[in-house]
Amino acid sequence: MNLHPKKLFPEIDNIELLNHQVVTKRDLLNFGNLLLNEIKSSSQKEEIPQWLKSSEVRKLLKISPGTLQNLRINGTLKFKRIGGIIYYKYEDIHKMLNQ
Repeated sequence: MNLHPKKLFPEIDNIELLNHQVVTKRDLLNFGNLLLNEIKSSSQKEEIPQWLKSSEVRKLLKISPGTLQNLRINGTLKFKRIGGIIYYKYEDIHKMLNQ
């Protein structure tokens, strides 16, 4: 996260004055609010899709295509086939890992 001093202290025209000023409670409150907004916006960007393709599941779990096929065959991991593509629900993967 790269914060410019103007973002933290919009009321200050000369940034050099910050070198000789005490940090106030208002400054800390501004920083806290800015930090919370940054965290909220970054967490929204990293949304995991609800459905994953086989290649994505293999990368996520670091397994081979054969291992993924075994998980499908023995019913450990639920899947949906649409056309020729197999999809896995992220929630099901998460449940399987937590068992």
